[in-house]
Amino acid sequence: MPLGIRIFLVYVLFIGLTGYFVLNTVMEEIRPGVRQSTEETLVDTANLMAEILRDDFKAGTLNQNRWPELLKAYGERQPKATIWGLPKNQVNHRIYVTDAKGIVVLDSSGMAVGQDYSRWNDVLLTLRGEYGARSSRSDPNDANSSVMHVGAPIRDNGQIIGVVTVAKPNSSLQPYVDRTERRLLIYGAGLIGLGLLFGALLSWWLSAALRRLTAYAQAVSEGRRVEVPHYRGGELEQLATAVEHMRTQLEGKAYVERYVHTLTHELKSPLAAIRGAAELLQGEMPQAQRHRFVSNIDSESVRMQQLIERLLNLAQVEQRQGLEEQVAVPLAALVQELLNAQAARIEGRHVRVEQTIPAELTITSEPFLLRQALGNLLENALDFTPVKGVLRFSADRIGEQVEFRLFNQAEAIPDYALPRLSERFYSLPRPDSGRKSTGLGLNFVEEVVKLHGGEMSIGNVEGGVEVRLRLA
Repeated sequence: MPLGIRIFLVYVLFIGLTGYFVLNTVMEEIRPGVRQSTEETLVDTANLMAEILRDDFKAGTLNQNRWPELLKAYGERQPKATIWGLPKNQVNHRIYVTDAKGIVVLDSSGMAVGQDYSRWNDVLLTLRGEYGARSSRSDPNDANSSVMHVGAPIRDNGQIIGVVTVAKPNSSLQPYVDRTERRLLIYGAGLIGLGLLFGALLSWWLSAALRRLTAYAQAVSEGRRVEVPHYRGGELEQLATAVEHMRTQLEGKAYVERYVHTLTHELKSPLAAIRGAAELLQGEMPQAQRHRFVSNIDSESVRMQQLIERLLNLAQVEQRQGLEEQVAVPLAALVQELLNAQAARIEGRHVRVEQTIPAELTITSEPFLLRQALGNLLENALDFTPVKGVLRFSADRIGEQVEFRLFNQAEAIPDYALPRLSERFYSLPRPDSGRKSTGLGLNFVEEVVKLHGGEMSIGNVEGGVEVRLRLA
């Protein structure tokens, strides 16, 4: 199972369990919390009524005054209020008064006058001087018929002479409890959903970052040129830096070993020629022969210098993972600059140059590397172009890439040599001298093209050879 999915599943489990316990705890606290708030209001109301009714109760005139009518009118009121989006169209308080023996003397419902309520806790405890409250079912078989009762003492000179009880059915509170629970569930589900979405994005980001690093490591193991992934701080940046450092160390060691072996092998031939010529020059010989051996030493020295310089240039390019500078380079102007540099050689061989590259065509590149690569192609083409031959430059934009083409009139390349032309140190003999080059020029060009994210192809066409460069 991918690491990102495992992280997401752990995150889902954590969010799910946390959300369940938090929501469950809060839901369990909603109903008691609402009832506690209501009970606190009932306490205030009961004590207020005890003070209002005290004088009439003490005088024994509760039923002779307008209190029964007032309480009955109170019970018939329709507030038509909207509380938290819920309508309230009737009052729900029941108020009754009992004497010192617990006998009901006044009841807003008119049902319990004369009954003995001395056994109910709201009356019994209040008459004892304690806090009197109870919650009883009006229907023993219906759990939703519970009614809260809160009593308050009626005092005369510090002595309890009666009790006022204010009652409120829990069913009147249920709509508010249900509404609160629904809103809490909606908000809770929304927060859990956002949490899961955040977890999914976090897992995706982490997986994507690790995939980039894995792809980089795999590309390095396969010898492909890729840039190290960039991260902004944290362990991922440290890991990427460590992997890049490890690649540099391992690749550098193998690179040095390969180049030392290659350089040693390639320098054997010119060194042997120079040593042989030097030994022969120590003896007596005709002046013409001496001059020939000196020329051999000079040409072999030049060959070694070219070999070392091109190896250094190639090593520099091969160690890169990307372009260090990217600017728009006018292709036609660059080709003309290279032709001007080779003007003496071109004119000396009477080579006809055809240049059809549009003046406005540009390529985003590192100018120095592009100039070196195209310069190597031009030198290689001139080596094989006969006297009065033709060089033809052309280029077009194809989608997001630029295709550069260089045609030179020449003999066809043998089939066995075509796949090896960009191989390091592989070279075909030049038609004029029969000598081979360092075999590094086309390899250098191919490395530069790869840095541009492109590809190089060389093939025989009618009348000569054509090199195509696809550059991004």
